[in-house]
Amino acid sequence: MISRSLQTSMGLAFVFAIGAPVTASAVTVEVARACDAALAKAYPPKQIGNPAAGSAGTVKERRDYLSKCVANNGKVDDAPADAPKDAKAKK
Repeated sequence: MISRSLQTSMGLAFVFAIGAPVTASAVTVEVARACDAALAKAYPPKQIGNPAAGSAGTVKERRDYLSKCVANNGKVDDAPADAPKDAKAKK
């Protein structure tokens, strides 16, 4: 027989596992399509029509770009990284 304390522990573990909030959310089709198009524009293929040729940028850069796009619901800021946001036109 299983001891009473083991049964209690297993029961509590089950309750906590079932009652734990799920924080992951699914990506919608619209966001996935928008991010896929933005990724293809930002990191074009090295040779059109040849997927084996690869794409511009490293895998880490592409993954970070895609993560940022998904986090912003399909909207990405494609401004150059070296240009300050408050830059004014010089005369």
